[in-house]
Amino acid sequence: MNQQVTTDNPYLLLTPGPLSTSRTVREAMMRDWCTWDRDYNNLVQSIREKLVALATDQVEDYTTVLVQGSGTFCVEAVISSVIPADGKLLVLTNGAYGDRIVKMAQVHKIATAVIDFGEVKRASAEPLARMLEDDPAITHVAVVHSETTTGMLNPIHEIGETAKRYGKTFIVDAMSSFGGIPMDVAKLSIDYLISSANKCIQGVPGFGFVVARVDALANCKGMARTLSLDLYDQWQTMEEQNGKWRYTSPTHVVRAFDQALQELLAEGGVAKRYERYARNQKILSKGMERLGFRLLLSKESQSPFITSFYYPESEAFSFQLLYERLKQAGFVIYPGKISQADTFRIGNIGEVYAEDMERLLAAIEENRFW
Repeated sequence: MNQQVTTDNPYLLLTPGPLSTSRTVREAMMRDWCTWDRDYNNLVQSIREKLVALATDQVEDYTTVLVQGSGTFCVEAVISSVIPADGKLLVLTNGAYGDRIVKMAQVHKIATAVIDFGEVKRASAEPLARMLEDDPAITHVAVVHSETTTGMLNPIHEIGETAKRYGKTFIVDAMSSFGGIPMDVAKLSIDYLISSANKCIQGVPGFGFVVARVDALANCKGMARTLSLDLYDQWQTMEEQNGKWRYTSPTHVVRAFDQALQELLAEGGVAKRYERYARNQKILSKGMERLGFRLLLSKESQSPFITSFYYPESEAFSFQLLYERLKQAGFVIYPGKISQADTFRIGNIGEVYAEDMERLLAAIEENRFW
């Protein structure tokens, strides 16, 4: 249903997350929980099981670890916990979030190689194969699935196949894609998939999660370079103490996430949510082109999650002025994040529907000043 702007929800967040949530998800946070209570820990275990079931049909081969903090905390938990001291990470990057993985590895003094595709080109398996052929020291390969710097959707199937052909551990940052596009981590050869509560599952910020291959994670004891982000220890505690987190968990956020999972299933699951997001993006992109805007990416590279647009070729255009006018009209959009062009971004995910995209386009046309 169309989410109307109300006094407690004055605008839609057309961003890659945090994003607009349903009233029932927000209301789920109105109850307090004890982190030691059996009911709460059972809820955590239920969430973990549901996440694995969303991720793959081969549920016996995978597990889920929940980690406090933003999605970035979760990515760093993986990078700092699963690569041995003598390991080497190869990162395929084409945006700020791939670059952030590189920076994490460098901070933790992990040997790192990089294949940089630039900001508007999809990652591909061909240079990966050449790099793996030339450098047998590489043990792990990482890539961002949906690079929200631009809206790029990278081909993780062919990248994963290549990584596995050379016997490498495959890490996928699926922060802005998991729950919003059909995928099976087993079929995609993924060992560690990382996402967050406040993305396509439409919960609120506060924790992220890792869907991990059990046999890969089981070999990571003692590898962590931090205490609070030790993925193996977090997993062991949740396994051995029935959903208990090692340190204080975001109880209200966890309950909201459970409600969000229920609403995802009620919508018809990931396939139906993907259809809604893709429909949102199609309406948005076609409407913006009609209004004279140019898309940054080709249709082949574009994800259904966030879309980048070039600034109009007019000296009168001001993104800040457009932002303020749209906010007054009930919409919040995102500035651009690439270095080689002036762009802005509009998210297509969250509790947002086709009618909302149409209303946004009408507001942009009504508030045109350039």
